[in-house]
Amino acid sequence: MSILVYTESEEGTFKKIAQEAVSYAKGIADKMGTHVTAVSINGDESNDLGKYGAEKVLNVYNDKLKKFNAEAYADVIAQAAKKEDAKVVVVSSSANSKYMAPLLAVHLDAGYVPNVTELPESTDPFKVKHSVFTNKAFSITEYKTDIKVVGLAKNAYGVKESEATGTTEGFSPKLSSEDFSVDVVSVDKATDKVTIADAEIVVSGGRGLKGPENWDMIENLAETLGAATACSKPVSDMGWRPHSEHVGQTGKPVAANLYIAIGISGAIQHLAGINASKTKVVINNDPEAPFFKNADYGIVGDAFEVVPKLNEKLKEFKAQNA
Repeated sequence: MSILVYTESEEGTFKKIAQEAVSYAKGIADKMGTHVTAVSINGDESNDLGKYGAEKVLNVYNDKLKKFNAEAYADVIAQAAKKEDAKVVVVSSSANSKYMAPLLAVHLDAGYVPNVTELPESTDPFKVKHSVFTNKAFSITEYKTDIKVVGLAKNAYGVKESEATGTTEGFSPKLSSEDFSVDVVSVDKATDKVTIADAEIVVSGGRGLKGPENWDMIENLAETLGAATACSKPVSDMGWRPHSEHVGQTGKPVAANLYIAIGISGAIQHLAGINASKTKVVINNDPEAPFFKNADYGIVGDAFEVVPKLNEKLKEFKAQNA
């Protein structure tokens, strides 16, 4: 019996969330006295997963799986779980995995808990802590099923190196026409240097920036911090920024280590989507903006004065510590 972990990749490159998922699976394996088997679908450099604790990698190479397909991927991972007699399957809490995981649970007759934030409190019975109510509270949930699907929250556990003598093995699951009953027509990708999904720091702007012509202020600060750029829903609705940058309850969820909101008032839908971020900073000229009640740090001031000065000081700090 092993702990099985699905490792997400994009165009063959493993994402940071894949490394974190393997690290987390290794933590569970240590508690249960077993080992980690990773499933890689069209991923390159799968041997690298051994750095994070994967003792075995099942490599699946199939042209039909080049585009993410929730039904087909769920079937592949379920077949891998049965092959390895895995009682615990770890997936990330990315948009793709949250779409796929319930289908996987059905395949395995398993329980599924998303947004898990820590290693299991106990493994017999199997109990996990996870965020609920749009990250406003936590719940301890006990699995009653023989097989458990665990959805790890982003940036909850971190990437931990745990060198394992990993071996790779080809795996060719049987796929049926039912796996492709939904066809992926196209995929729109963000063009950020750092994607919102993988970013540890996110710099986000709202209507307080007054127009798209002022967005270089956001991009300059993001470049200094090595961050991804994002925006509020009204900004994307007005066409100032692409919808791929819209974060919040109706956009992309953010669980960054640092989230900086500039010129965003803090509507409840926006806050619900970014509450999982560990440290939240707001810059706004309205001291009554709702965001201040939810932020860890706040600056009341004109963003057009504050942000350039902040960026300048950060550059000086980086130069001194280079």
